Amino acid sequence: MVQVVAYDCDVLVVGGGIVGLSTAHAITRAAPGTRVTVLEKEPGPARHQTGRNSGVIHSGIYYRPGSLKARYAVRGAAEMIKFCAEYGIAHAVTGKLIVATDRAELPRLHALVQRGRENGIPVRELGPAQITEYEPEVRGLAAIHVGTTGVCDYSAVARQLGEASEAEIRYGARVVRVDRRPERGVAVRTSRGDVVRGRVLVNCAGLYCDEVARLAGDEPDVRIVPFRGEYYELARPSLVRGLVYPVPDPAFPFLGVHLTRGIDGEVHVGPNAVPALAREGYGWGVVRPREAAATAAWPGVWRMGRQHWRYGVGELRRSVSKAAFVDAVRRLLPAVEEEDLVRAPAGVRAQAVLRDGALVDDFLIREAPRTIHVLNAPSPAATASLPIGREVARRALDALGTL
Repeated sequence: MVQVVAYDCDVLVVGGGIVGLSTAHAITRAAPGTRVTVLEKEPGPARHQTGRNSGVIHSGIYYRPGSLKARYAVRGAAEMIKFCAEYGIAHAVTGKLIVATDRAELPRLHALVQRGRENGIPVRELGPAQITEYEPEVRGLAAIHVGTTGVCDYSAVARQLGEASEAEIRYGARVVRVDRRPERGVAVRTSRGDVVRGRVLVNCAGLYCDEVARLAGDEPDVRIVPFRGEYYELARPSLVRGLVYPVPDPAFPFLGVHLTRGIDGEVHVGPNAVPALAREGYGWGVVRPREAAATAAWPGVWRMGRQHWRYGVGELRRSVSKAAFVDAVRRLLPAVEEEDLVRAPAGVRAQAVLRDGALVDDFLIREAPRTIHVLNAPSPAATASLPIGREVARRALDALGTL
């Protein structure tokens, strides 16, 4: 006799950040009537990466042509602006400057111009006098202006995605166990003692996505290494009109210390990027020994450290020394003084690292029986969340169609 399984939903999404909520929204839009349940361990949406960044709508200029980051960021930026306008969410298309302050940076700046054009992004090259037309207090040898960059309130976007979807969203529901049976489905036990049964599991757990994958019985072959992004706010916000970035080092997925006038009118300075001692390690005092030990046990962490220790030393120095942080800011904004910088809340980037120590430089989505795992979705994932959500939704619905 065949046992009939009573499913609570068709698709069970783990994670109530912007990517998980965008996925739920996309599923219910593409296939009305599909039952979707979202499990989020926090009491509300967007409490981690989504709600702890500078709110930039990225243009897509930095990312390798043809990569998911490039395609989804360019498309996602336009869609995000349209979504915000449709639902009355605070946003602005400000444009931004990427400024070279040293001659050694000029070839990289010119390479960015070419990359932007390959990605279909209009850019304008500027000399020193033209820089001051946009930003009177900023100094540099050359710059490019990217007009499609903007800012918005991503927490409000995430809330709206949840409200506009037909999904059931359960907050305070941390996943503690996953029982996946390819012939029957997926059952998830939460910290509240509930058991939720679904036909397909979508893992959008961000900082914990690799752990959720292993709970489901899959070995993701990456580990999430948390990097804390430390921010200041500018006490004299009049020094900066919009968004100002340095020329990034192409060897790293971090963009360097930059200046961002947010939708709230405040100017955020940062982030500095240092290893965190917990997945939610928003300060040096937050230490979770089990998580830190698990991170240290991954061979890729040590290989990454050997490859990039000089870069890491610089980031650590700016973390412990405000004067060193100020020096980094002064390269772009000479008028800034140490007392101008006021500590602001930090964020943590969920960066996937391979066993060989390489930092995963693109969005990473993998499938297994009855599961889709989003295993690397740091910045610009918020910008790209609408197309990412559609792609994950397509895979989830395809999986449903084969059952």
